[in-house]
Amino acid sequence: MEFLNYFDNVFTVYHLALLVGGTFAGIVLGALPGLSPTMSVALLIPFTFHMKPESGLILLGAMYTATVAGGAISAILVNVPGAPANIATAMDGHQMAKKGKAREALHYCFISSFVGGIFGVFILIFFTPPLAVLSLKFMSTELFWVSILGITIIATLDSKSVIKGLLSGLFGLMLATIGDNPILGVERFVFTDHLAGGINIVVGLIGLFAMPQVLNLLENYYSDKNQVLEAIGDSTLSQSFKFVFSKFKALSIGSVIGSVIGIIPGAGGQIAGLVAYDQTKKISKDHSNYGKGEPEGIIAAESANNSMVGPSLIPLLTLSIPGSPTAAVLLGGLLIHGIFPGHDIFTTNKEVVWTFIDSLIIAQIFMLIIGLFLSKHSAWIMKVPDNYMAGGILLLAVFGTYSIQNNYSDVLIMFSLGTLMYFGSKAGFSPVPVVLGIILGPMAERNFLIGNMIGNAKGNAFLHFTSGTINITLISICIISIAYGVYSSRKARNS
Repeated sequence: MEFLNYFDNVFTVYHLALLVGGTFAGIVLGALPGLSPTMSVALLIPFTFHMKPESGLILLGAMYTATVAGGAISAILVNVPGAPANIATAMDGHQMAKKGKAREALHYCFISSFVGGIFGVFILIFFTPPLAVLSLKFMSTELFWVSILGITIIATLDSKSVIKGLLSGLFGLMLATIGDNPILGVERFVFTDHLAGGINIVVGLIGLFAMPQVLNLLENYYSDKNQVLEAIGDSTLSQSFKFVFSKFKALSIGSVIGSVIGIIPGAGGQIAGLVAYDQTKKISKDHSNYGKGEPEGIIAAESANNSMVGPSLIPLLTLSIPGSPTAAVLLGGLLIHGIFPGHDIFTTNKEVVWTFIDSLIIAQIFMLIIGLFLSKHSAWIMKVPDNYMAGGILLLAVFGTYSIQNNYSDVLIMFSLGTLMYFGSKAGFSPVPVVLGIILGPMAERNFLIGNMIGNAKGNAFLHFTSGTINITLISICIISIAYGVYSSRKARNS
């Protein structure tokens, strides 16, 4: 219980001001498409140079926590996820907003984010040593099967058509192969200089979600279907709290899955949210409601996204291995202050580290308060006419896309993917499996190639991929996931 001794360091006027400012800015930046948690934290690094180590880390930690939750705002209100981690949230969140329940959806988002975030921080506090050892066991083969597990979700993400969902996922995997081979460095499918660097995940996310939304809004406006959503819901905070905590199963699944995936280096929040969403959907009594405005989908996805924040710091602090891209940026923040992660960090720099960890708990509280406050003022967004909304989304999409690499080629790719997805959506194809394919494709390919080389060097690549407790467990889960997807699709077709 040593962490209790350092709460006094957090409760200073200066540190509380940093927490409030970092949390508010994080929620706002998280809601902007393209400004991912990684980018937001990276932008703050220079401002921490002249701060004390604990002060700088408090600011960075608050920003990290808040941006993960903030991305759900745009996902719910305008169907454009602020970051890849919020893809699953958009699937049911925006449907709730269209039904006049935007406020309820935002309440569920921030409350479940708070629960998942607190759970993840306590995992960080109490289980750091054993989980750090576990994270080391995830090598190339284990990470390959983790990515395959994510790919198996494709079959059940699109409730309208499993075949179209699979085709969309395969298209995403194909897009992921554009650019350099991750091992050999040879260019593939690069028929123009604009594709030389491949397709960035965030560029794909913005293009596949934002541009179709822009075109749909303009279509509605010019076809006299313009509808300003006046209703945002009248649910009270007490009702929302009771409802979220009544969904204990969704909260538990999201928090546990997020924590487990959080400690796996390179997995990230986008996988956590989608896996939690998928598993909650599978055990639901009526999974047909998912994708149509099911609150449990939001609760599972957002609790998973935020529960991975704390555990992603476990391999970082103990082994210098970042559990997520944002954790990698935080590693830079530690190093510039002369703090070197390792097994002795809790002895050599215990005051700084424990103060930082304690601040993450307080940051979750501020994230909840500020997020619920902003939820009350979401009405003006829902009341914006379609033509103005389309212009605003387009501006943010172009700005967010260009700011990733300061490259206009990304803007062209974004427009191209968005236009293609607009026409694809008319035919019943969903952008979610496509984005999932883009996200998981590089991870699966890179780890397969590495694992294959190691396996061949040992004499049997197949045995290398299929032996070991973790590999067998992941393979079993993949098989069960595929079987359930086939079963549920047949059941839905027969009914």
